[in-house]
Amino acid sequence: MWFRGGGASWTSGAGMLTATTFVRHFSRKRAENLRKINPKVTRQEASSIAQDIYHLIKQNGPLTVSNAWIHVQESGISGLNSKTHMKLMLKWMRGRKMLKLFCNQVGSSKKFLLSTLPEEPQTEQLKHPSDLKLQTEKPSVKGRKKTR
Repeated sequence: MWFRGGGASWTSGAGMLTATTFVRHFSRKRAENLRKINPKVTRQEASSIAQDIYHLIKQNGPLTVSNAWIHVQESGISGLNSKTHMKLMLKWMRGRKMLKLFCNQVGSSKKFLLSTLPEEPQTEQLKHPSDLKLQTEKPSVKGRKKTR
């Protein structure tokens, strides 16, 4: 524990707190900067490949990297040289906030799935006007006097 009894041990507890915070801070791995990934193609070509991959993942739902490679080969997306190049493009797309990688744990094994980010769910809810409920009367508040 950090605090143990009297004054002398309290100062050692505070020193211990500082030491553990210091160790904890420097033992963490820094997050990878995904924006600086080089897609190894021109910017225009990278954006067209990214759009094709994005539509493919959006149509087929969350995919693993290997399933995404199979779908890319079937759809015939031009510009991708290999599976490694596709992985690099997927990483570039995650840096541009086009895709999200999430983990699905099944028992003791993990599955990493790629999915598209949700596109403005509020606009989808407003498409059906019958779902909207309008409040015409304000609820009465107890304790307020009615004015005439």
